[in-house]
Amino acid sequence: MIRRRKLLRNARGIAAFCAIGFFIFVFIGRAETREFAPAFEKSGEALYRTACSSCHGSDGRGAPKYHVGFDVPLPDFTVCNFSSREADADWAAVVHQGGPVRGFSEIMPAFGKALSLREISLILAYLRAFCGNPDWPPGELNHPASLVTEKAYPEDEVLYTVALDVEGPRGVSNKIVYEKRFGARNQFELVVPFGWSERAPEPGAVAAERWKGGLGDIAVGAKRALFYNARSGTIFGAAGEVIIPTGDREKGFGKGTTVFEPFVSFGQTLPAEFFLQSQAGFEFPVDADRAGREGFWRFSLGRTFASGRFGRAWSPMCELLGARKIESGERIQWDIVPQMQVTLNQRQHIMVNFGARFPLTDGNFRDTQLLFYLLWDWFDGGFFSGW
Repeated sequence: MIRRRKLLRNARGIAAFCAIGFFIFVFIGRAETREFAPAFEKSGEALYRTACSSCHGSDGRGAPKYHVGFDVPLPDFTVCNFSSREADADWAAVVHQGGPVRGFSEIMPAFGKALSLREISLILAYLRAFCGNPDWPPGELNHPASLVTEKAYPEDEVLYTVALDVEGPRGVSNKIVYEKRFGARNQFELVVPFGWSERAPEPGAVAAERWKGGLGDIAVGAKRALFYNARSGTIFGAAGEVIIPTGDREKGFGKGTTVFEPFVSFGQTLPAEFFLQSQAGFEFPVDADRAGREGFWRFSLGRTFASGRFGRAWSPMCELLGARKIESGERIQWDIVPQMQVTLNQRQHIMVNFGARFPLTDGNFRDTQLLFYLLWDWFDGGFFSGW
């Protein structure tokens, strides 16, 4: 009883901390300065032709090497897979401060003294039109990844996730997640879990024999962004996973049966740089005697802000997780997960996220976990690029 009260007090304190932090970030976001359009301004097309077309071409495909006089490959803005996936803030950083601000070539000059942020935004709006295919969701809808809640935006990423049990029997759960985008709205996913857990010591056993390890149940899945609205900042997707019983159930590394997991995901851009993500789905095992059917729902609220105007991105988030066994009639299990995602390098395609998962219900037999992931957005370059 004492332990349960302590866990509830800690969880309530964490929730209060998240709420206070979000209000502070709202205040900071509203205090940011904004640039207003001058009385007379050029169009995005006119600005692009004056400042950009000599290198990037009037059609956005890049001028030939004999014209620009250097060998650095120029991007093709008509390729939607390239031009749609990054948010305007990342493009504006490169235009304003030059290529090195995001770990690219210094051949890309800085236009911060020649163009205002308002003029840069007009250029970017014109540049986006080179894609010509509205089926590709814009990068503004690609919100930071939470530790548990899956987002609706399709991505090209590799994640290494870790969960550490800090109460009761110790354990380390790991996952390697590979995500590959194909087409405008689709994504393939492969999840390979593995881990180690502490078992009760046997008489005469040495310390090393107290730990057991193994491969978990591998999962394959696919996701599709069904709908998005750039103006409202909304994106909605559906996905399905098949979890294959490759793990050793006797050692606690698998469920011993194939599991089908359909779910939907939702993302919403909010004022003052806030964002909301949610996910809901079910787990349907083939053999119900080995694993029960379960429903789950997850919510993540966060805000992204930068060090300076274009520096390192920080994204504090707080997740609320719910799950319930369908047949048994058990009550809903609630968890809260405060966390912080930080970009590590200049290109901002390498990120880490640290957090902790606190049980709000059934704290007597569910333990607190420390959570972590390392994320590599491999489409933006190699792991050691852009530092």
